[in-house]
Amino acid sequence: MVIDFVKDFPFEYGKYDTLSPLVRRVIANNPGPFTYTGTGTYIIGEKELAVIDPGPLDYDHLSAILNATEKQKITHILITHNHSDHSPLAIPLKEKTGAQIYYKKLKTEDTGSEEFEEGYDKKIIGDVKLKDGDIIKNNEWTIEAVHTPGHTSNHICFALKEEQKLFSGDHVMGWSTTVIVPPDGDMNDYIISLKKLISREEELFLPTHGPVIEKPKKLLQDYIAHRLDRERQILEAISKGNCKIPDMVKIIYKDVDPQLHSAAAMSTLAHLNRMINNNEVLVEGKNLDANYNLV
Repeated sequence: MVIDFVKDFPFEYGKYDTLSPLVRRVIANNPGPFTYTGTGTYIIGEKELAVIDPGPLDYDHLSAILNATEKQKITHILITHNHSDHSPLAIPLKEKTGAQIYYKKLKTEDTGSEEFEEGYDKKIIGDVKLKDGDIIKNNEWTIEAVHTPGHTSNHICFALKEEQKLFSGDHVMGWSTTVIVPPDGDMNDYIISLKKLISREEELFLPTHGPVIEKPKKLLQDYIAHRLDRERQILEAISKGNCKIPDMVKIIYKDVDPQLHSAAAMSTLAHLNRMINNNEVLVEGKNLDANYNLV
């Protein structure tokens, strides 16, 4: 399954882009294998503002956000999830503006190994704990919290009602697939959350990394097909005697940069956890050291 990713888009670090009457974006200078060009911080509104995913602990980026919102008031800070490329700047931004922080707590404090992604921001302190369907609003904008667990247990997308846009965080990214790292990351939850978004009406997705997604329903369907195809590849690998995750990864991800194979191994583990629950695979042992066999 080949996904038609879109990777090119214009931007300049430290400057903001106006994407619509209610939406601006400032991109942090933290490019990398999991962040692509960097963390895209979204600014919603014209007078009283919401900031979605303020980003990493980067004071140049804080200055860029404050410069982009000069003579306006930031009243809300919304966190899609507490990875260290999304939420650490929330507290310094709150100290500068007095805005409240809105977020959802993790399902468990057991986040497992953090070497495969950007790591969890465990210092985040929020003011308002979100749940699915919560509405955040003022006189200019209305935002719905949409719980989309999978990438993390607390992942929230934010729907801007006035413009039919969905800020999709790391749940849906137009430049790449999403890494799922157990135990907090859950592949079955992820696929269910992808299906949940297909039923929604938003016409554009704005991910935290990469360009605006102009055909989100097709991409969602491609994401699901890609994940199901990965599970077919895993079953095929096991049937040929490749019963350990490192051996599966060498085959399934042979065209992927070997530096990313550790992250691929964690996504493979997430798939296998789902396949065990679906009674497709048997396991002896735990995690990356386990042996897997067909039912």
